[in-house]
Amino acid sequence: MKIALLSDCYLPRLGGIEVQVRDLAYHLLAAGHEVEVFTATLGENDEHGGQVQVVDGLPIHRMGIPLPGRIPANPLAASELKRRLAAGGFDVAHVHMGITSPFTVDCTRVALQLGLPVSMTWHCMLGPAEPLFHLSQIARLWARSGVAMNAVSAVASQPVQRALGRWGTCHVLPNGIDAATWWGLAEEHEAVDPPCRDGELQVVTAMRLANRKRPLPLLAAMRQVRQRIPEVPFRLTILGEGRQGVLARAYVQRHGMADWVDMPGRVSRPELLTLYRRSHVYVSPAKLESFGIAALEARCVGLPVVARATSGCVEFIDSGVNGYLADDDKGMVSAMTELLTDHDLRERMWRYNMSTPPVQDWSNVVELTLAEYRRAAALRGLTLAGR
Repeated sequence: MKIALLSDCYLPRLGGIEVQVRDLAYHLLAAGHEVEVFTATLGENDEHGGQVQVVDGLPIHRMGIPLPGRIPANPLAASELKRRLAAGGFDVAHVHMGITSPFTVDCTRVALQLGLPVSMTWHCMLGPAEPLFHLSQIARLWARSGVAMNAVSAVASQPVQRALGRWGTCHVLPNGIDAATWWGLAEEHEAVDPPCRDGELQVVTAMRLANRKRPLPLLAAMRQVRQRIPEVPFRLTILGEGRQGVLARAYVQRHGMADWVDMPGRVSRPELLTLYRRSHVYVSPAKLESFGIAALEARCVGLPVVARATSGCVEFIDSGVNGYLADDDKGMVSAMTELLTDHDLRERMWRYNMSTPPVQDWSNVVELTLAEYRRAAALRGLTLAGR
């Protein structure tokens, strides 16, 4: 099968959509399919305007143009995109939607004009923008045109389904993870021990320091945890960068938290894995997290995860079994307090995580993705069976 992956955002930008589209492309290639990526994101050396890079066998069409702030957009890309998709002999178009994705919207229109099956993955929570989708009815128009809708979690799919009404069905197509990398090779599990229970405990989180990720409410919650259990030595490490970094670091200084809060910025995946392996609890404070790939990575290293019940973490956290899902920040404070004071509970959750592989392993996600491609074809009266 020849597949076009179309996304406003792609590497070298860093974020959930960017990494997931890249990883999906290579796993589809490994499964024997032909894949090409079309993106409005400029390349590392400002490749744009249709330049094609080939990275490890993957063609990447850089369809963007230089704009202030390197915004991934190109309102003039449609005609060239249409020419390339028509000439490329593609079997299916897989578009990746964020809350604002002008390039992907154009890609959807062009792919439909060409008669291609279209699978649309929503990587975002519609949140306050949901009424706009109801007013515009654009999701219903796409569904009526045969677009197969899916979202990365059940909580992300629900607002899309409301926007679709009776005109379509939004399936769940989760993000994928290389469980062998994070969870460890199966034969090594018995040799891996939980983090040491003696000495200082380590709480960790990895996030873009943006308002919707809620770094400041996290710091306020952890202050409350410290006040509840002053006798328990623990550190909080917040990994990542973003616009709220200055505010978060100022909050740490203002409230005298610098001796137990670390904010080292962005780290590499090997460094992240090393930190996770010596940590005790992972915390994810975002309310409108469509999936939570960083939390899933931490879960695969064994860490109990404390997250909000409104987030996509519900896909891989069973509250009370391998972490906690809290209804509000007060609930997160209580969950963190319990985990930091109960060594046996932490280790029981750790052992569950280390012995139970997540269903979001890429081997499963690729099969679900191909099933969505077949559904997209069927909605347009086509078939991809046996391809």
